[in-house]
Amino acid sequence: MSGFPILRRVLAVAAFGAALIGLAHSAAARVWIGFGFPFYFGPPAYYPPPAYYYPPPVYYAPPVYYAPPPVYPPPPVYAPPGYAPPAYNSYPNVPSRQSCATGSAVCPMERPVPSGSSCYCTTGQGRAWGRAT
Repeated sequence: MSGFPILRRVLAVAAFGAALIGLAHSAAARVWIGFGFPFYFGPPAYYPPPAYYYPPPVYYAPPVYYAPPPVYPPPPVYAPPGYAPPAYNSYPNVPSRQSCATGSAVCPMERPVPSGSSCYCTTGQGRAWGRAT
């Protein structure tokens, strides 16, 4: 131990420094707010798939064109050929062939009714009731 104590110290410090350099690696730096929440803003790295997959969009086809038949069939017969419905007065202001006979007045009917049924005529004194003829 005579002439090398300084050299031993220098070698010991160098060996210790080499050991520290060999063991050193980069540290993961984190920024932390003092409330216990990390200071990180950004999208997550993975989005989970949706729980329900939506159906594809609906395609509505154009309507089908149905051409009319070349000849129309005759209409179906619902009544015997000799039957004709009663003729009604389609014009309300034109008097019909029926009349209402009261004791003192005779007036035209507004619409046809069975003969002998009750009817009325409007007079200056009000309605006068009578029988249809």
